[in-house]
Amino acid sequence: MQRIRHSEGRPQVTGFFDSATSSVQYVVVDPDTRRCAIIDPVLDFDAASGETSTASADELLGYVKEHGLEVEWVLDTHPHADHLSAAQYLKQQTGAPTAIGQRITEVQALWKDIYHWPELACDGSQWDRLWAEGDRFSIGSLEVEVMFSPGHTLASVTYRVGDAAFVHDTLFQPDFGTARADFPGGDAQALWQSIQDLLALPEDTRIFTGHDYRPGGREPRWESTVAEQRRDNIHLQGQHEAGYIAMRNGRDQDLPMPALMLPSLQVNILGGRLPKAESNGRRYLKIPLDAF
Repeated sequence: MQRIRHSEGRPQVTGFFDSATSSVQYVVVDPDTRRCAIIDPVLDFDAASGETSTASADELLGYVKEHGLEVEWVLDTHPHADHLSAAQYLKQQTGAPTAIGQRITEVQALWKDIYHWPELACDGSQWDRLWAEGDRFSIGSLEVEVMFSPGHTLASVTYRVGDAAFVHDTLFQPDFGTARADFPGGDAQALWQSIQDLLALPEDTRIFTGHDYRPGGREPRWESTVAEQRRDNIHLQGQHEAGYIAMRNGRDQDLPMPALMLPSLQVNILGGRLPKAESNGRRYLKIPLDAF
């Protein structure tokens, strides 16, 4: 793919914290052209009532309109296990194409079996573009490089935009550590290597995380630097590969299942599409019993 010249300005990054899922959604703007990408948008879902809402996604659209931006991409870093993706809703509202890492097809195949979903197409056709390691594309005049970052999921990618890297759930803020690796398709050794790849970036690279769980009840944060992660991340200080893998696997055994994992994956492996309405006009989620 032809290499695209970087804009001399840094991307402008605005994070939107969703307190219900502790997720962070991003609008990433090329300051030269006012074109932008939306990364990891949330479709609101209340598990108790089954109610869905586009309030979080509409907040992103309001920001885009207020600042006179043009949405070029709606990007997912991975198939999320803790919230529903609003990618399809935002595509409908903006006309922007959707994209995710190409190994989403492996995640689809895995969950096709879990959900006993014979009609599921496991070819990634639910997105407009599937990224491979090293792919490059543009947001306005900004070059974006795709880094394959497995471990948390099979399909996780990092989007590197100028001096910013959107690392999804690989790294958290230094005072919280790193992501779990016990979901179907997760792997602590792969996660360690993905972390090393991120820490090898220039030390002033801005790291934007997909969640913040606010240890000690502090205010939400979602930005750090490679230098801060190297120095302060509580799961990485003085750590080596074998020790990290043992720590990660041991810690994951004690973590509860994400409350929205089973609803979320059914929607997110469809690129954010809700299940088709049945003959009565209503949509239903399928929850496998005793699968975990």
